[in-house]
Amino acid sequence: MTLHKNFINGEWVGNGQAKDNINPSDLSDIVGSYAQASGADAEAAIAAAKAAAPAWAATTPQQRADILEAAGVELLARKDEIGKLLSREEGKPLANGIAETMRAGQIFKFFAQETLRLEGVAVASVRPGVDVTVTREPMGVVGLICPWNFPIAIPAWKMAPALAFGNTVVFKPADLVPGSAWALVEILSRAGLPKGVLNLVMGKGSLVGQTLLDSKDVNAVSFTGSVTTGARVAQACAARGAKFQLEMGGKNPLVVLDDAHLDTAVAAAVDGAFFQTGQRCTASSRLIVQSKIHDAFVDKTVAALKALKVDHALKEGTQIGPVVDENQLAQDLSYIDVGRHEGAELAWGGELLNRDTKGHYLSPALFVNTTNKMRINREEIFGPVASVIKVESYDEALAVANDTNFGLSSGICTASLKYASHFRKASQAGMVMVNLPTAGVDYHVPFGGRKGSSYGPREQGRHAAEFYTAVKTSYINAM
Repeated sequence: MTLHKNFINGEWVGNGQAKDNINPSDLSDIVGSYAQASGADAEAAIAAAKAAAPAWAATTPQQRADILEAAGVELLARKDEIGKLLSREEGKPLANGIAETMRAGQIFKFFAQETLRLEGVAVASVRPGVDVTVTREPMGVVGLICPWNFPIAIPAWKMAPALAFGNTVVFKPADLVPGSAWALVEILSRAGLPKGVLNLVMGKGSLVGQTLLDSKDVNAVSFTGSVTTGARVAQACAARGAKFQLEMGGKNPLVVLDDAHLDTAVAAAVDGAFFQTGQRCTASSRLIVQSKIHDAFVDKTVAALKALKVDHALKEGTQIGPVVDENQLAQDLSYIDVGRHEGAELAWGGELLNRDTKGHYLSPALFVNTTNKMRINREEIFGPVASVIKVESYDEALAVANDTNFGLSSGICTASLKYASHFRKASQAGMVMVNLPTAGVDYHVPFGGRKGSSYGPREQGRHAAEFYTAVKTSYINAM
């Protein structure tokens, strides 16, 4: 089997150590063999990025735009091929893999144009004869540490703005899904990037990721992953004064009021909570339902779950694929046991499934008769598991929705403009959805949350410049 190597200083390199990429839909299917970077490899990548940074920062916006545009065009042209690779390694249904690849292409095309839109301002000084300008400059070397659940979209929305604004990059993808990351870097390696501008180091976070965190030559780190690891990223970066950005998950509420259109509410809940196997930080894991509509909502949601097709990611008609690996599956099952022991009632699902191929298949689980104090409603499960919490009023629903350490996404289903408007303002989340799933966002607007979900400037859209650039204020006395 061909070894997919790391990309350092414009060259594909490997030290002989490799890891097989296993398809969670079919454990006998090896997607590919991918090199494992050493600490020395990571240090070499950082050194290459540092050496390339001055020249890359000095390139024109048009030069950077052309490279990003070329990458975006190729991603869109190869969406079926790369989408299939993504679905094989991560387990999401093929349609989702293709859509995610398209999103990555659109992100690169968007930031190709953002290179030309980075603006500064000229302001009058309070002192006579002095001119003041405020401009943005690249941070320098940026480390990108990405998760496994969106193996091409999240790298794209970090990498594209980093490159667009003149930074050099050392990219560490999730060890579980290196294939999509490798394909993305391979495309960019042919798009015209100078040596050292983009470096790929695949391997363990405890080794490769830690090297990025500890290096004095990495000026900024963008991380998406668990709360526990995020805290380590923050501590390491703060200790040496590096800029950092964290996206760390959620426990997102979807409020369903009595006046909601029932079919709309059920569709939003099932999509947000269970599609993509619930492995989204924006997933609707807490379904907060007003009492008059509660029973009808539960009955219709259970009926919808029974009708879902859980199967191989590449099989036609599959709506939910497998859990990504055995460790995540074990975590999901553990939380299902926790819910039972806490007194919650399992209305449907939570069972291991057998399919034509051996994989990590789990039926979507819906708990009822839960309270917001239960662990299953406090901690992020990151799987196809959701809970229904019954409330009596809108005010109680809002209070329960905000009673969480997280604040990424929230939603409300209602026919009332009054309640929709109030919830949009009062919800303590970075993103609010009305009559929509809490998961599913556009690529050209800010992404991020509050409280324990996020730290630092927003990702995506024009707001990405806030993290990937530094502000400089210049004073000129024209003698």
